[in-house]
Amino acid sequence: MSDLVLPLKREYFEQIKAGEKWFEYRLCNDYWRTRLDGHGAYDRIILTLGYPRRDDSERRLIRPWRGYTTATIIHPHFGPDPVEVYVIDVRPE
Repeated sequence: MSDLVLPLKREYFEQIKAGEKWFEYRLCNDYWRTRLDGHGAYDRIILTLGYPRRDDSERRLIRPWRGYTTATIIHPHFGPDPVEVYVIDVRPE
């Protein structure tokens, strides 16, 4: 089974866990292009609060892989200018 693991800051992890945030953004750069475009489909996404121990289930959310799109957004995390991002669907089942 192939998993995409996305470590998150607490703010974003808690929003996804509460169902307030349905998409996770990653900058369109060579690193993410290789992981997303070059890999093909994943079986699931594992969202983690930071880098937890393997047995720490409280800091992990497992979601089905639903793919991604791309978009141009302005977001404080990426700075004041518009950037192109991968928009990864992290909605619960």
